[in-house]
Amino acid sequence: MVLADDEVERALVVVAHPDDADFWAGGTIVGWTSAGMAVTYGVLSDGDSGGFDPEVPRSAIPGIRRAEQEAAAAVLGVSDVRFLGYPDGDIEPSYALRRDITRLIRQVQPARMLTWSPEWSWRRFHRNHPDHRAAGEATLSAVFPDARNPFAHPELFSQEGLKPWEVSEVWLIGSPSPNHYVDITDTFDRKLAALRAHQSQTAHRDRLAEEVRERLAPNSQAAGLPADRLAEAFQAVTIT
Repeated sequence: MVLADDEVERALVVVAHPDDADFWAGGTIVGWTSAGMAVTYGVLSDGDSGGFDPEVPRSAIPGIRRAEQEAAAAVLGVSDVRFLGYPDGDIEPSYALRRDITRLIRQVQPARMLTWSPEWSWRRFHRNHPDHRAAGEATLSAVFPDARNPFAHPELFSQEGLKPWEVSEVWLIGSPSPNHYVDITDTFDRKLAALRAHQSQTAHRDRLAEEVRERLAPNSQAAGLPADRLAEAFQAVTIT
């Protein structure tokens, strides 16, 4: 049983790239912030391998994508966006990444987290970007056991004063086994506005609204919602 939104004071979203959270959970996140939840984004890379305009120098992409992510997050009511600076396309579930995510968890002290599933999904193959799966694996390892273990990454306490923290639940995006659906029909327009803020990724997509609706349709069907409703899908895991 997932926590009710009004039971969650703080949530932490850890994703691999700018736009991950907004594409896959934007409607849900705006529902959280509208309920008064403080949401923090932890974005592992600057998305420096993204973008579609050959006229834009590659050196400019990280700054562009950071700015786009901050603008998109603001549309959804998120003002705290933190970039960890890992290379796009080369994220691995390393000890160093686990430590950095553990730091985020102890700083933010969230009851709820959202991240990528580390599992392969055959239904939508593009979910399986290696950065996505690595982000999920590292985040789950940071949730348990690292963040709650006072003897893991001891420098976080001895040098930074960050005490252990226990996360109550994790919502996984891109999971092959979704078990929780959120009706985002009423927040879809803000989700779409957030996606349009990622101009380097979406400006060339003339059918963006239709594409996103088509992506959400199977979720709505699986959730048993009427055909005119839209839903985002997650695997919600209670951490005990």
